[in-house]
Amino acid sequence: MQKKLPLLVTTGEPAGIGMDIVLLLAAEGKLQDFNRPIWVTADSKAMQTRADELVTAGVLKVCPLWQTMNTNIEADDFLDHISQQIVNSDNTFLLINTPCAEPVVCGQIDTRNSAMVAKQLDIAHQLATNKTVAAIVTGPLQKSALIDADIKLLDGTMFSGHTEFFMQQSGCEKVVMMLANQAMKVALVTTHLALKDIPAAITADNVRQTVQIVIDDMREKFGLTQPRILVCGLNPHAGEGGHLGVEEIEIINPVLRKFIDAGVDISEAMPADTLFTPRHLASCDAVIAMYHDQGLPVLKSHGFGDTVNLTLGLPYIRTSVDHGTALDLAGRGGASATSLYQALLMANEMADKSLINRPLI
Repeated sequence: MQKKLPLLVTTGEPAGIGMDIVLLLAAEGKLQDFNRPIWVTADSKAMQTRADELVTAGVLKVCPLWQTMNTNIEADDFLDHISQQIVNSDNTFLLINTPCAEPVVCGQIDTRNSAMVAKQLDIAHQLATNKTVAAIVTGPLQKSALIDADIKLLDGTMFSGHTEFFMQQSGCEKVVMMLANQAMKVALVTTHLALKDIPAAITADNVRQTVQIVIDDMREKFGLTQPRILVCGLNPHAGEGGHLGVEEIEIINPVLRKFIDAGVDISEAMPADTLFTPRHLASCDAVIAMYHDQGLPVLKSHGFGDTVNLTLGLPYIRTSVDHGTALDLAGRGGASATSLYQALLMANEMADKSLINRPLI
């Protein structure tokens, strides 16, 4: 187990269920399923308090064991120090203590603790960048709390989410949102746009960059030397030869033909209602949809609770739970750890297959 790099879980908003779902998996013994160490960022006092609350609520029968590390994440001796900490096999995970400014109260956002949430992401980025960890698995955060606390992204704009944080910290021009479950993997050219704004966002550059990122990450992070990719058209019937729209003819297919000519196993634009059928899905590794509600309702109908959010285009692996902070459930029971478990499974699978986790030279 010690020969494999760890998976790092950020618990996110301390008033939410991020710590709860880690504790649930730890108590059930499921953190041992990945045959590699699990590291967790959280406030150590808040984690112990949350565990005690869950035991009192009858959610946990016993408090799981973990090992706490208090160290400066930027210290030169960090790797030596952390390797010396992992000595007791009875511990289910290693807790990297990330202190809150104020005591944590379940379900009650305190913006004075938002800096700690951002610090978790900074720790995760550093450890993934220097290949100390194999992948980042992010728990839910409350974007509004970071915005209210005036937490900024690297470019000085307001905090807008995990994806933008990691993209800017990594110096990436573009990343791609992919959702995946056992049935399919769906990447998106556009994400959270009003329907009326989508056609203008379907540009040749946007399509080209999205396709290239999907190809690269399917090769480098999923270990597929020749990934098979199907692409949805924008319009019904993929434009019906121009009668229902010309984006396929003028923008999408010219880009796709260049990839086809270069030897990539990728389709031209297909009608979505044809593409998302078992016959076609059985012969592809990933689908590229033009917009959010073209691809994701189909995917989630095949496994809502098992769906994992991935960020493609980063120099490391990042998966995420597909739910929010559930403030009303924190410390009280009722939270499900299924999404976190699936995100860990996906991160572990990608880490085992990826080329990017080779040691730095």
